[in-house]
Parts: sequence; structure tokens; C-alpha cells
Amino acid sequence: MFAAQLTPTATLRPLEPHQAGEFAAHMDRAREHIRPWVGPSFVTDDVAGARATLQKYADATARDGNRIFGIWLDGTPGTDGTGGTPGPTLVGGVMFVEFSAAAGTCEIGCWLEPSAEGRGLITAACRMLLAYAFDERGLHRAEWRCRADNARSSAVAERLGMTIEGVLREAWKVGDTFYDKQVWSVLATERREPHALS
Repeated sequence: MFAAQLTPTATLRPLEPHQAGEFAAHMDRAREHIRPWVGPSFVTDDVAGARATLQKYADATARDGNRIFGIWLDGTPGTDGTGGTPGPTLVGGVMFVEFSAAAGTCEIGCWLEPSAEGRGLITAACRMLLAYAFDERGLHRAEWRCRADNARSSAVAERLGMTIEGVLREAWKVGDTFYDKQVWSVLATERREPHALS
């Protein structure tokens, strides 16, 4: 199975339906932290929901469409500052929310639980997705969409060399509230710092 080293202690590899239990446990740790920033269907509540999410991506991948990858971190500390797990733990991931070789475009998304923030994992993983999209598959354009008030997400888009193209007014609904959505992009000809996905 493909795996890429993000850091000496973190790896990126595909998330597959057989990992539904692990994904559900990860969602239990991450759910409330990521809920405001991701689509509601992604924040699953049980193993069946986790399996359905991963199966949806597996089916899309089989059609050369959307894909999802997990980030595993060695020696993850406990959320209360004690304990934790000594082995690799799923702490987040990245995905091609949209992927169309025919159109030459993709959209990248991400999520991360609090214990793994501040390590550069998302930026490193997204650079690998951009390398795959542009260098390996020959896509022309990659997009990034996030809530306009999600400063951490906007900062990743900037680090990836993306340009903000505009704001979709009140296009992101959470509960009964509508938020503005930013649209960022980078073209293959503009990309900086290529990293191989191997």
C-alpha cells in the first residue's frame, strides 16, 4: 500500500473502508473541533457512518475521481496532556473534494484533530496532493474553499501559493447560520515547492 513520509513521525496514506473503526474513533476525538469547518456529511457519528463516508470516496477513486488520505502520527499525546498512544494514530487527513482529469481541475480539503496542530502536517500533505495533481496527472488548476473566518485554513492556502479569487457571500451553512466562503486557487504554472507523492 502507498505511504508517504510527511515528517519523521507522520505518514500519509489512503483511507479505505476497512479502516472505518479507526476513522470513527478519530472522529470522536475531532468532531467538535472540525464540525464548524467541514461539510456536515463528513462528521460521522458512528462506525456505519464512517464506513459510508470512506466507501463513497473509494467508489469515486475507482472512477478516477475524488480521493481521501489519512495522516498517521506516531506517539500522539492524550488530549488532556497525559497518556496517549505510542503507535501510529490517525489524527487527520486531506482529500480531493473534487478531482476531474477531464476538466483538468481539482479541489483540495483537509481536517485535523487538535493534538496534531502546529506541526505543518496539513501543508506538507497538501503539497503532496498538488504534486500528484499537477506533476503526475497533468491537471491545470487546484482550488481551496473555506469559511472566510477560518484563519488557519486561509493560512494553508497562502502557504501553498494560492491566490484568493473572491468570496461567496453566505454560501457556507452551519446550523441555522450562513457564513461567507473564500475561493482560492493555484495554477500548475504558478505552483512553488513541488514535492513528490511516492
